[in-house]
Amino acid sequence: MNVKKRWTHFTEVSAFEAKTRLSELLRETERGRSFVIRRRGKVVAHLVPPTTEEELLDLPKLLISFREIRQRIPGALKVRELIEEGRRA
Repeated sequence: MNVKKRWTHFTEVSAFEAKTRLSELLRETERGRSFVIRRRGKVVAHLVPPTTEEELLDLPKLLISFREIRQRIPGALKVRELIEEGRRA
């Protein structure tokens, strides 16, 4: 198979390769591998193993993580200013 490693956990394949070797890619995905599918160099899809219930996002845990990150940022942080800054960029 003509694949190119880009990330440690994603293997890149062309759209043509994905089409011709879909069964093989699905077997590999069942075993935990992930693939990035590209058409003419542009990423068009990710083929990843299904998420188990244990891996689903835990909202309270996520909020705690955001609060921990926020505590590491010095000074006042105003969301409106961030939005306006993003619009100017």
